Amino acid sequence: MKKTIITVVGNDTVGIIAKVCTYLADNNVNILDISQTIVQGYFNMMMVTDASKCEKDNGVLAKELEALGDKIGVVIRCQHEDIFNVMHRI
Repeated sequence: MKKTIITVVGNDTVGIIAKVCTYLADNNVNILDISQTIVQGYFNMMMVTDASKCEKDNGVLAKELEALGDKIGVVIRCQHEDIFNVMHRI
């Protein structure tokens, strides 16, 4: 399994989840777990995904998700699980 961590942060607007999930489905990325909150108009979502059936490598996924975020007005980051864990170790 090729787990990736995807985070989405920005001002809340209609369709953020739909657009991100549509991109993932179109690229055979399965959502294993998802958490989403809205605090005073700020949207925050974190997903654990399985990208093992995706034909694109993590670098391409990350760049395309970043571009999607720019288009819809949020910041989207996509990292391999191992990199995410190392970066967030205390």
